[in-house]
Amino acid sequence: MKLQSYDELLNSKHRLSLMLFLFLNSATSLFSLCGINGKMATFQYSPPTIIIALFSALIVAWMLLKPSGKFPILNIVALITGLLWTWQIYLKYKSVFYFDSSFLVISLISVFFISAIALGDHLLAFCLHTAPPSVAVLLLDHGQNTVLILFTIALPLIGFTLHHLMQRRRDRFTRRLMRQLYEEKETYSDLSMLDPLTGLYNRRGLKNRLENILENHAGSHFVLLLDIDHFKAYNDNYGHAMGDQALARVSVAIRDAVRSRDIVARYGGEEFLVLLTNVNESIARRLSERIRQYVLNLEIPHRFNDRVATHVTVSAGFAPLYEEDFDSALANADRALYLAKNRGRNTILSYEDIAKGSLAQPADAM
Repeated sequence: MKLQSYDELLNSKHRLSLMLFLFLNSATSLFSLCGINGKMATFQYSPPTIIIALFSALIVAWMLLKPSGKFPILNIVALITGLLWTWQIYLKYKSVFYFDSSFLVISLISVFFISAIALGDHLLAFCLHTAPPSVAVLLLDHGQNTVLILFTIALPLIGFTLHHLMQRRRDRFTRRLMRQLYEEKETYSDLSMLDPLTGLYNRRGLKNRLENILENHAGSHFVLLLDIDHFKAYNDNYGHAMGDQALARVSVAIRDAVRSRDIVARYGGEEFLVLLTNVNESIARRLSERIRQYVLNLEIPHRFNDRVATHVTVSAGFAPLYEEDFDSALANADRALYLAKNRGRNTILSYEDIAKGSLAQPADAM
């Protein structure tokens, strides 16, 4: 799960809290419209309760019509309903305070009950919903039950404040943990695309970068395929540990010889692939030749390469990449590499030279 997904989860939770809050307000307001007298229920007209029911129904309908939208209106809805309940308490108080002195406390507890169930994770909305009725009850009570009312207000307010602080700490911890996990995932993903010996891209990394290059970089690209000459003989006679060192040094030489925007990958055992981006054939040939010279300049002893040189050398073939057809370009580069090896190794050959029938060897290829 990414942070974006986590934010979407929180938005969904926010949406459900708002719907529950509206449902409780609507149910309570409809119940308030019915006056209970013994076993009989009679309708008692009350403007604020009717407004609360209609207002809640409209908001819920709007939310259902926009199931994927964001609803940063919980605080506003909480304040509006809190003011409407304050109006309702004031109207009701005028008709009942002569015979029921506990009405104010019961009304306040009812408001807090709605907030406690639906707004447990939203401290600001909780305060906006309960503050207007709390102030109204304190003023209408005229000091008769001040201690009880203050206790009724303070206890849930302190409890929800502490709960909110713990919720925020938990949310920060969750976000930090998710960020660390995502960074570790990215790190492991990067490592899985790199060859552990040379640090170059492996085939998976090459495929990933190739898709990005083809999607975002228009222009002329060339595929260059390189192979270390007589490397099996090198391994057989110098040992695999020395062979690994040679591979690592050759990979550094290849990386240094090309530009930072070119993609270098270890394509096989002693085979390397370079994607030369935004170049023409002349530049591709020059970069390929520079790789050959860089590797030769390493002067890695290789006496079993004596027919070519006394040091480690590479042969290479390159071909243009047409219409994002990487497989065809790779096959053409491989054919050019095969012919370069047949021509004595330590040679760079272009597929276009083959296609034109021109097999003239570069003067400094040997």
